[in-house]
Amino acid sequence: MSMAVVGLLAGMALAFAGYFGGFGAFLLVAALGAVGFVAGRFLDGDLEPGDLFRGRERDERRR
Repeated sequence: MSMAVVGLLAGMALAFAGYFGGFGAFLLVAALGAVGFVAGRFLDGDLEPGDLFRGRERDERRR
């Protein structure tokens, strides 16, 4: 499944939640979708637990 189709499905889910459940349901679906996305990236091995909490590495030459 392409990322465009995944984005389309996510947008449709958010639209239905917003239309039928109001803004609170829209936020709940968006938050749970983000949690599911991060969990999926962990399970695929694309993301490590420390990646979310580690700061960006700075180049010392740019001071």
